[in-house]
Amino acid sequence: MQNETPARASALAGLGGFVAGFLAALAVAAFAGWLWFFRDSTRIDVSRPTVVQQIQQLQRLETVVYSMEKIVTGSQESKYLPRMLAGERLLLIVHGEVTAGVDLGALDPSQLTIDGKSVSIKLPEPSVFSTRLDNQRTRVYSRETGLFTSPDPELESDVRREAERQMTQAALDGGILKTAATNARATLTSLLQGLGFDAVMFR
Repeated sequence: MQNETPARASALAGLGGFVAGFLAALAVAAFAGWLWFFRDSTRIDVSRPTVVQQIQQLQRLETVVYSMEKIVTGSQESKYLPRMLAGERLLLIVHGEVTAGVDLGALDPSQLTIDGKSVSIKLPEPSVFSTRLDNQRTRVYSRETGLFTSPDPELESDVRREAERQMTQAALDGGILKTAATNARATLTSLLQGLGFDAVMFR
């Protein structure tokens, strides 16, 4: 199979970034707010092991999702006959999501320091967690087969894999990792302030 390059064979119809972990972030913020409200009457352990444990419990914190639509093509050609006789071409309109965040379960305890009511932390690098096609909205727009060719059932699977690759690359080019890191810092700032820290710094 020969896939067209993204510049020639795919069009990015829509690319929007929004906070995928909204509910998780909301829960963290609510918990932080509860701690802030009751911290004068409740003793909160802010030793480094406890703070590290609180952060690591968030595990794979999904902080952003890019939703997009792309047009991806794939084709197969014969070495000896023209496409109209022995080739195949498939055009697929795909919808999907690319999810990114920070794996806080991998936080290195040595990268967190506490000085009174100030905390400094270096987070793990953000990463793409998943790229998922929406099968209900993804569809074959057109399919052409040569006169002597039967449709190849593997061609659509190959095009879907290529679509996932292109979507991931488009999200990376669109700055999804930067957004994921920014949102993770905002979520952790709320958590750590709820634990009683006045200053939260990221390295």
